[in-house]
Amino acid sequence: MKKITAIEKRARKATMQLRRDTLLNGNSFMVYDTQLPNGQYYMEYPDGEIKIVTISHKKNDFIVQQELNEDEVHAIRRKLDLQPVF
Repeated sequence: MKKITAIEKRARKATMQLRRDTLLNGNSFMVYDTQLPNGQYYMEYPDGEIKIVTISHKKNDFIVQQELNEDEVHAIRRKLDLQPVF
């Protein structure tokens, strides 16, 4: 596994603070994962829900591809080290 550089650590810390602030302000937060198919993202909501979404350029919005159950959400949080905010 590649060692994380100091700048990568600072970037991760800043991203996690932005995620926390965004969710606490009642807005959703998009999470990128290289293991998702191209064009798909995790959308995390202030209530703790996570869905897999794609971007609709026609509607200028997101299209839900899959709603994750509680076990799947916990697995994603562990995998991506996403601490609960709520």
